[in-house]
Amino acid sequence: MISVKNLTKSYGIQSALDNVSIDFYPGEITAIMGPNGSGKSTLLKTILGLVIPTSGDVLYDNVAVTGKFLYRKNLGYMPQVPSFPPALKVKEVLKLINELRNDYSPDETMAEYFGINQFIDKRISELSGGMKQRVSAAIAFMYSPKVIILDEPGAGLDPLSSHVLSMKIQEERQKKKTVILTSHSLKEVSELADRIIYLSEGKITFDKPFNEMNMELLFNYFKSDEAVGNEVL
Repeated sequence: MISVKNLTKSYGIQSALDNVSIDFYPGEITAIMGPNGSGKSTLLKTILGLVIPTSGDVLYDNVAVTGKFLYRKNLGYMPQVPSFPPALKVKEVLKLINELRNDYSPDETMAEYFGINQFIDKRISELSGGMKQRVSAAIAFMYSPKVIILDEPGAGLDPLSSHVLSMKIQEERQKKKTVILTSHSLKEVSELADRIIYLSEGKITFDKPFNEMNMELLFNYFKSDEAVGNEVL
């Protein structure tokens, strides 16, 4: 289980997270929603150890891990904008990551699952944004992580790839994995989420099971926070 306790992250006088506490559970897909600048990505990056909080802590299996790194071998991460060395071929990227994670055997079926074998000999610089997203998705699931963190996973994917990713996310839930994702899409959330956490200005506005969620109320939250209307449809 992943927990964040009283997390605060400030950049000067600007507060990205303000005393946020959340428990994330195995076998549950938690969607974190909110307008741009609400603290969603900062929260994910703090869990990943990419951002050090101003105060508070991140716990993995009830052990504080802030400032540590070994727990990250249990995490899979799909960033909103994937970034790989542009001169490398896809197969070279996969080989590099496998060498970095030499204590874990990769599930090589993920390359086929996400269809990246079709362009595995292409350089990253030759790929479209959607192709890079598929590479990123394959890597996120390739090492059978216990916790899967997905930042806007559907962004840039074609409908078929988005469907394949959704099926994989649901498979991981059935395996009792902990899945945390951010999204601006009510459609994506309605298909996947067991629970919705809404952030606004670095604070939790509400934290509810999806089946107790009033979608009209959620849409109104977005409108009141001046979210871009088409993004949440």
